[in-house]
Amino acid sequence: MVSTAKARVRESAGNLPADVTSFVGRRREITLTKRLFSESRVVTLTGPGGVGKTRLAVRVASNMRRSFRDKAWFVELENLDDGALVLDAVIEQLGLGGPSAAASLETIVDQLKNREMLLVLDNCEHVIEDVALLVDAIMRWCPGVRVLATSRQSLGVAGESTVVVPPMQVPDLDHLPPAEAYEQFASVRLFVDRAKAAVPEFEVTADNAEALMRLCHHLDGNPLAIELAAVRLRSLSLQQLEERLAERYDLLTEGRRGAPARQQTLRALIDWSYELLDERDRRAWARMSVFSGSFDLAAAEHVAGDGKGVDILTAVHSLVDKSVLMREEDGGEVRYRLTHTLREYGMDKLAAYGEVDLVRGRHCSFFAELSARFAAEWIGPDQPAWVQRLRHEQDNLRMALKHASEGTDTGGTALRLVTDLWQYWGIRGLNTEARHWLDEALESTPRDLPERAKALRVSAWFALLQGDLEKVQPALERATVLATQRGDEIERAYLTLLHGLIAFFQNDQRRGAELAGGALEQFRRHEELAGELWSLHALGLINGVGADPDAGLRLLAECIQLSTEHGELYWRSYAQWATAQVQMLRDRADRAENSVKEALRLQRRLDNRLGSAFSLDTLAWIAHRQQRFERAARLLGTSSALWDAVRSAPGYWARFAGDHDQHLMQIRTALGPESFDEQYERGREMSLTHAVDYALEIKQSGKRSSSGSESEDNVHPMPLTRRERQIADLVSQGRTNKDIAENLVIAQRTVEGHVQNILTKLDFTSRAQIAGWVAGQRTGDGADSEAL
Repeated sequence: MVSTAKARVRESAGNLPADVTSFVGRRREITLTKRLFSESRVVTLTGPGGVGKTRLAVRVASNMRRSFRDKAWFVELENLDDGALVLDAVIEQLGLGGPSAAASLETIVDQLKNREMLLVLDNCEHVIEDVALLVDAIMRWCPGVRVLATSRQSLGVAGESTVVVPPMQVPDLDHLPPAEAYEQFASVRLFVDRAKAAVPEFEVTADNAEALMRLCHHLDGNPLAIELAAVRLRSLSLQQLEERLAERYDLLTEGRRGAPARQQTLRALIDWSYELLDERDRRAWARMSVFSGSFDLAAAEHVAGDGKGVDILTAVHSLVDKSVLMREEDGGEVRYRLTHTLREYGMDKLAAYGEVDLVRGRHCSFFAELSARFAAEWIGPDQPAWVQRLRHEQDNLRMALKHASEGTDTGGTALRLVTDLWQYWGIRGLNTEARHWLDEALESTPRDLPERAKALRVSAWFALLQGDLEKVQPALERATVLATQRGDEIERAYLTLLHGLIAFFQNDQRRGAELAGGALEQFRRHEELAGELWSLHALGLINGVGADPDAGLRLLAECIQLSTEHGELYWRSYAQWATAQVQMLRDRADRAENSVKEALRLQRRLDNRLGSAFSLDTLAWIAHRQQRFERAARLLGTSSALWDAVRSAPGYWARFAGDHDQHLMQIRTALGPESFDEQYERGREMSLTHAVDYALEIKQSGKRSSSGSESEDNVHPMPLTRRERQIADLVSQGRTNKDIAENLVIAQRTVEGHVQNILTKLDFTSRAQIAGWVAGQRTGDGADSEAL
């Protein structure tokens, strides 16, 4: 792309996760970690599971983010079981990207080299070699980036400082303070806080204070152990809990004297929690440990049940009640999750049951079936719901793909899984990840599997999306041989269409139209609706921008009508975009603008990032024709960020690239380099939501669009009450809940409730997003914090 504008990392608000419970203690560790950053650019928080490394890292990052121009960014690696995906996880969670598929590390370095930010890499120990390579490259080439990692061991990179996160301070049994002085110990304060959450009427009294302090001593100040123990107050008194835990500790530490005391205690407590369960709950816990990330009840029933009437719903309810499972709710959907430590424990128990292969097989079959349903039902009215569902299941899909790719008799499943998901990978812009799984599956499966033809064709498509033409033709040739040998006429029609698109992308419109037309006939003969819609769009675009615009528009109108009849959004959006391209060539800018805005509205509903990149680019061309040069430059910036995010580029699409470059140069000339770069950079900095709002010219509440009309889409009523706005403003200043409570002279729990209401109303998950929203309100941008 021709531009001197520097690439930006998303919107510089950060993405730190929200605190869902109050933060207690750790002042010394926070101060030490911040001091070490004045001496070192890499600090790793080390310690055993459950000691609170992640919470400490998030708190340090929250305190320090204002010191960095681009704030603090969080990358979660816990659910990543394949080190080869570390770079993709970083790119996805930071919203980075670039056209190069083969140089992901170089892409990250290139995007971060001019940034000033704090990068938090959480739970690194299981992929530590890949993380170390990444951090080493960042340290060498990105001088403004600091890295804060959490791991059970150091990364081992040059210049690294480590902070061993100790257990929280506990009372000395031989020198217990007076009952009223219990709050001097962070471990006790944490226990009290969590106890009140479990049993709201819990109070510390002169009668139970000593038992409380002794109990925290036995727990060795391990935050996870404290949280697991506090929930037991629902059925035991403090004294009973202290007595039973002390007995349990003495029994369970025998024979493990070589392990650190804090690990003995945590293991003892988890063992105790496990053995207090009945057999149903124990086995359910072990079986649910195969899930990666969160899961819903239907998945739990399939994977953890045994077909003998086991009541998984009751087991899930019991495990949530006992704080083994965490319950999450999003948009009315309830999902469950095991912490990393409890998941590891459950896997040990699953191995002891001898059920690892069995349950992993069930897990794989469940998500393979889910993916097959997605593929079968994709052309229909439920496309937005399907995209949202698969986003929730992404970690589990990766786990299923890993299991299927490694199995000796699951090759067909692996190939079906990854190809069934091809539309999802493309919509989410996960082109490199799709190619990774395709390569894994193709490498590990027999050459005669019938599923290989489609997998090779899909692999060629993703290579084409990323301009990797060296990989496209060989894959298509092998796919054609397999499809021909098997007499698979539908697959051969898809291969014909793909050959036509390749010709079109390389500016051979005549051959492109000939092949796409042949594919359309085949799809209609076999009543293959998905192929018919794709080929209608392709042939309409090829003819429309080529020799027969009228025929092209008729084909695109047919695609729009057919997709509308089936409630389908994906191909309808692309047909609307293609219609805009044709209308532009006929100097009908107003008609083109209406079509491409409709395309963008549909793409927003699917979160189709590649499609949105095309639409934003085309809207920039339309703004150029309308002599709205600043808008045109800013829209080019928004599309540039999206092209990077999906690791594609206009240059990969020859027919499109020429128009793109011509418009860009003319807009740059009209504005002048300095003004162009300023507007282009502002576009790159926009969040995705803000960028689409800007492109659609959606105004704030009570304002009218450029057309003078006011619609429901144009109205953004203030969702917060006056008190909530006041608290949101204080949150944006980096104030803690305690600070806010003191400032407003209200209870801290009241503040926590307001913050949770704000997060719910704005559909946010972090305090950083609230801060970004407040900033947007002040500037009139109304920006969401979801980044490109």
